[in-house]
Amino acid sequence: MTGSERYGRLDGEHGEHGEHGEHGEHGEGYRGEYGGYGGGGRSVADGLRLVVRAFVYVVVGGVALIAIVTVASVLGPTVALDLYTPAVAAWWTVFTAVVVQGVPFLLLGTLVSAAIGAFVPEKVFTRLLPRNQALAVPIAGVAGVVLPGCECASVPVAGSLMRRGVAPAAALAFLLSAPAINPVVLVATSIAFPGQPKMVLGRLVASLVTAVVMGWLWARFGREEWLRKPTSGGIGSSAVGWRGFLAGLQHDFLHAGGFLVLGAGAAATFNIVVPRSLLDVFTGSAWLSVLLLAVLAVVLCVCSEADAFVAASLSGFSPTARLAFMVVGPMVDLKLIALQAGTFGRSFAVRFSSVTWVVAVTSSAVVGWWLL
Repeated sequence: MTGSERYGRLDGEHGEHGEHGEHGEHGEGYRGEYGGYGGGGRSVADGLRLVVRAFVYVVVGGVALIAIVTVASVLGPTVALDLYTPAVAAWWTVFTAVVVQGVPFLLLGTLVSAAIGAFVPEKVFTRLLPRNQALAVPIAGVAGVVLPGCECASVPVAGSLMRRGVAPAAALAFLLSAPAINPVVLVATSIAFPGQPKMVLGRLVASLVTAVVMGWLWARFGREEWLRKPTSGGIGSSAVGWRGFLAGLQHDFLHAGGFLVLGAGAAATFNIVVPRSLLDVFTGSAWLSVLLLAVLAVVLCVCSEADAFVAASLSGFSPTARLAFMVVGPMVDLKLIALQAGTFGRSFAVRFSSVTWVVAVTSSAVVGWWLL
């Protein structure tokens, strides 16, 4: 090997080493390290952007609310004098009561729903619930005790469970049981019926039986084309973390809130259309009184945390009839039907609500005859 060839070989090795060896590795590591810092910077920037956006929404919304209140305070008295009648006042009272009762728990439900979609992995639910739907349904029904909310909250949570891979039969059992057997409702029932623990037990048993039976019925006879499975909506709904949480919260709350208002309006209209004298006809019959209060529970749309006090005030009706009022109300009422139609489709809401009403009334009658 000549001298020139030897030096040429050394130069080639040195060039290769300089291009692909330690310097290349260090350069790549340097870029990767600072690339990581760049990713962290983008995360901070995204967080700041979300905070600024939320602040702008609050400011703009606050200014709009102040403007609306100002205009209403100026024009309100004039308009009220033209429109005020006892019927309108009664309608507005019922409508406001239903909405005010429902919105806080609707917000609770959408918070839970958004948190499930953004932070809870799908494998958690598949591990907690058995693959066999016949076993998953009663477990999901008993799990309803963990959500201290009303029926407004259960619909978005059940929809989120379906999106996370939970079988519809189990999610529907949870939807029915959550607003009826949670601790807040049971404590309220015990306060409304002091010294009557059988009424509390009757509500718990009849509600849980109804939820489980409906879950089993759906698992056996339900069809996929009847149920429109909810999908994540809104911009960024497929994201996880806080971005996905905010997107899911906005979509679910606005979507469900509209149907809550629709159901509240229907309940208020019924209250001013049906005469009270017609209701007195049914109090003389034990069976007719059960059916009447079961129908009233559908149209009055009383929140599950408050319906026990309404039932306790209906002293002219039998205990079984009042039990039916408390069992049917959290599972089938106008605002709940509207929420189900908006979330799962009208075809599902009509079929599911109708069968649920029959099962709930039957369960209430059997449990009432047994305990009360």
